[in-house]
Amino acid sequence: MMLKKQPSSSLLRSSPDMTQMDAVLRSCGIGLSRVQLHQLWAYHSLLRERNADLNLTRVRNFTNMVLKLYADSMLPADLLELPSPLLDLGTGPGMPGIPLKIYRPSLEVVLAESRGKRVDFLQEAVARLSLPGLSVEAGRITERFETPVRGVITRAVETIEMTLGRVTGCLAMNGLVILMKGPNCDDEIAMAQDRFSGTFAQVFDRPYRIPHTGHARRLVVYRRMDEPLYSRQARAMEGRAVRTITSDQNPVFKDLKKTLTGRGIQKSGQALVSGEKLVDEILNTHPGCCRAWVSRQNQPPPDTAGLLPWYQLAPELLRDLDIFGTRAPLLLICLPDMPPWAPSEGFPSGVSVLIPFQDPENVGAAIRSAAAFGAAQAILLAESANPFHPKALRASGGAALSLPLRSGPALGAVPAELPIMALSADGTDIRQAEFPEAFGLLAGLEGPGLPEHWRRCAVRIPIRAEVESLNAAAAMSVALYEWKRREGGGSESTRRKAESGKEE
Repeated sequence: MMLKKQPSSSLLRSSPDMTQMDAVLRSCGIGLSRVQLHQLWAYHSLLRERNADLNLTRVRNFTNMVLKLYADSMLPADLLELPSPLLDLGTGPGMPGIPLKIYRPSLEVVLAESRGKRVDFLQEAVARLSLPGLSVEAGRITERFETPVRGVITRAVETIEMTLGRVTGCLAMNGLVILMKGPNCDDEIAMAQDRFSGTFAQVFDRPYRIPHTGHARRLVVYRRMDEPLYSRQARAMEGRAVRTITSDQNPVFKDLKKTLTGRGIQKSGQALVSGEKLVDEILNTHPGCCRAWVSRQNQPPPDTAGLLPWYQLAPELLRDLDIFGTRAPLLLICLPDMPPWAPSEGFPSGVSVLIPFQDPENVGAAIRSAAAFGAAQAILLAESANPFHPKALRASGGAALSLPLRSGPALGAVPAELPIMALSADGTDIRQAEFPEAFGLLAGLEGPGLPEHWRRCAVRIPIRAEVESLNAAAAMSVALYEWKRREGGGSESTRRKAESGKEE
């Protein structure tokens, strides 16, 4: 920026007044009306009056105050069009916000300051100036501050990266972050680009000087590219039935809490899904099972959540339901049908997995393996944990909604004459086993294992002698892999016989 003509030396020698302030500002290319001069003079007078006690600024010379405080604050308004509402981040005694508000009266300006004595000064200044659209935000601005603004301006002391991180909660999409930096900020710009690529885009970079001083400035401006939390939340609220729950005695909350137990799940016919990835997958692949969205207050659901009813819980209530500590919203689903299986109907072609596990995570792991290797169905025996227990559902990766599930009798009631391949550490090597065209795959209970009559005809997974046994769900996964590997080709002995017949 070209330097303007120096203010008249005769004016600089006279005692400071509005006329001298006007002359200094006009020498910088800044013209104020009579009303604006009175407003700026009132602010200047208050600043001088309170400075001795509050140490608001180290700049005390009149001309320097006009140049380095007031003119410096107003110059960005001549370099670009300022958005409104405009948050002055870390305003201190009110700069650049108050001079900018005087210079551009149509702006709505929010003065953000965390230091108590300076907040008191700002509130006094706002009251004395009586400028509509000028307010004080007392407290530290972080990403949790969600009052919507279209722009943020700061005489940036901290790094660009830190400032951009602070304003992600409040700055609107396409809003501007205006940083009044020193000239040597290229490293900061590079770091901000690395961290916020896709969130903020640099749209302006203009070097300038404060007239009649040696102070070089650089106005660096970023535009926000993504949507802030408050905006996503407002959009998510549209057309949605929303209910806020703050008491643990609320009947809906009590019903939700029951879904943390197998008995409660069976009685209610509902389950809770946790984990962002799993929730998104079920929303997309099984929308018909989705019943309601359960989140913390002021936490929006994803765009894929449709118009499901929405329960917004007090944070401590959501923590009771979020047993994995994901801190992400939960999805309430209804359970698919799980018709009973009777031994008299036998098994369809392929493998049916019989699950007696009492550990929900083992149940979920077995269902996931059954789905992965193409089992026809999973039969949950009477001893089994509920396949929709939160731990089981999480371990299954959502496979419990895709694989046909049946409810079966107790392990002891499964007839020995059925074509069942049982797994036991005492059995014969599975590599020598014959896989029937239609059969059940059965692993024993954790601890007790299999009843005696199943152990006598069981197969085993070959492992090193020094390892006593495999986890039951892991053994079932290995057995399913071996079946899948040989599916359609028969057993090893069958293939050897076929090959022998060809040679003859």
